[in-house]
Amino acid sequence: MMAGFGNTTRKHPRSRGRAWSRTGPDRASLGIIGLICAIAGFFTLGIVLGPVAVVCGWLAMGRRWTGTQSVPALVAVVLGAIDTLLAVVWLASAAGPLAGGAF
Repeated sequence: MMAGFGNTTRKHPRSRGRAWSRTGPDRASLGIIGLICAIAGFFTLGIVLGPVAVVCGWLAMGRRWTGTQSVPALVAVVLGAIDTLLAVVWLASAAGPLAGGAF
């Protein structure tokens, strides 16, 4: 009656030891989503879409700089950082010269 015990790995050899879920978006999709957010961030909501693009690009790169990288993921990280920086500069300049307390 215990003849079937331990034979589950023969049917599903990759089921053991896998630490991620197959239901989430894959790395290629995250890279493309990050790239779209980075490009859209130049036109609207850069303070929101910039960090989203950086996070999506970073996750698409596998959270490391070394190894094989996809081009959309790397472009998403760089453009997202530029989006965020420009949005912060724009918000600081929109506050006006009195925001620093000089007068």
